[in-house]
Amino acid sequence: MDTSFVEGKSLLFTLVLKVGWAAAFAALLVRFRSFRKLLFTENRDSDQKVMLLLFLVPPLVVGSVLRLVGSYQFFDLTMEGSFLMGLIGGRIVGLLGGSLISLLPFGFHEWLSAPAAALVGLSAGVIRQVMTDKEDVWDFGPFLFLGIPQWLWKMIRYRKTKPAMLPLFACAALEVGWMALARSIRSPHWLFSIQSANWGYDILVVLSSVMCVAIAVKIWNNTRTEMNLEQNQQLLLKARMDALTSQINPHFLFNTLNTVSSLIRFDPDMARGVVLKLSNILRRLLRKHETFVALREELDFIDDYLDIEVIRFGRDKLQIFKEIDEETLDAFVPSMLLQPIVENAIKHGLAPRLSGGQIHLRTRRQDGKLAIEIDDNGMGMSPERLSEVYGGGIGMSNVHERLRLLYGDQFVMDIRSREGEGTQIRIEIPALAVAESAAL
Repeated sequence: MDTSFVEGKSLLFTLVLKVGWAAAFAALLVRFRSFRKLLFTENRDSDQKVMLLLFLVPPLVVGSVLRLVGSYQFFDLTMEGSFLMGLIGGRIVGLLGGSLISLLPFGFHEWLSAPAAALVGLSAGVIRQVMTDKEDVWDFGPFLFLGIPQWLWKMIRYRKTKPAMLPLFACAALEVGWMALARSIRSPHWLFSIQSANWGYDILVVLSSVMCVAIAVKIWNNTRTEMNLEQNQQLLLKARMDALTSQINPHFLFNTLNTVSSLIRFDPDMARGVVLKLSNILRRLLRKHETFVALREELDFIDDYLDIEVIRFGRDKLQIFKEIDEETLDAFVPSMLLQPIVENAIKHGLAPRLSGGQIHLRTRRQDGKLAIEIDDNGMGMSPERLSEVYGGGIGMSNVHERLRLLYGDQFVMDIRSREGEGTQIRIEIPALAVAESAAL
């Protein structure tokens, strides 16, 4: 049997296992939230660099141990790990990391392992430093070499460079130098390198080293991309929430100012009472802007609002009845949740009535949910109008949209109405505690 062919099959098997170990090593680390945060941070302080070393060095040391003790050559990623640490963490991380992971081989009389690994890590850190945009580091992927012909064409014709090619060629060059150094020294035990039968297999060894680094960078970059998308979604959610809230607050303010305008000519004392109540409401709005508030605070807000409306309509035309479960007062609800609903009931349901308008407000806990019901005996709505964004009006549609953004499918907003009899609105949301509301 052709001995070189047998050696070639063994080498290919070793290189495939080596690339697989590099992928498993990279995938294992991204399961840790702290490591993902380190990847997402480009400008790291000293503590973060130490944390990066603590994550990367131990698995690479384990690989060296398995190679030294069990003769599993594919586990040794000393050169690739040193380059990776320098490329991701910079010169200091690359220099220290390369030195640390080669200490054990150095103790086994591989005298060149420590200086060679430290030099590789430092070189990768210098490459990172010379790259103007550090984000270009993350373009180093396992299939980048396929774009070399196109890159050469653009560089010759348009003089355009691709920064990610620099780490690619540097990694290949350092692996070639590593192999040459391992072969040139007199003692074969001074520096470990996977040896091959001919130059054709040498190319595969170099390619495997490049792939080990590129696959790790690719896996970590995918994680960074997911984190970036998650952050953008959170920013988008906040922007949409702010936009919706900014629609509700002016809507309420303009209606209240219209009330003051209509009263000031006929009853200045009553107008003064409305202004005082309005000042309390505005003071609460200006004091802080939160997504969630305690139900107790939301009810106080509604009391001020309803006092204004009772002054406006008169107690014979507007009566308020509340059935509040004491256990619900400390539950957290979206701020400005109740006011648009109450306003909608008064404006569209009770205002057309000549007298006897009533609003019933009830709260209770049920199966881990906070249930809120608001009933009125107003004019009600036709099925056609009820189907138009929950009864029409900017306030009601925004309440539903805010609940959808905050709770996803974990809320219920049920509106039932019959013409001439009134409307009932029932909301069920998770009964959040303080910490849970802050997390949202």
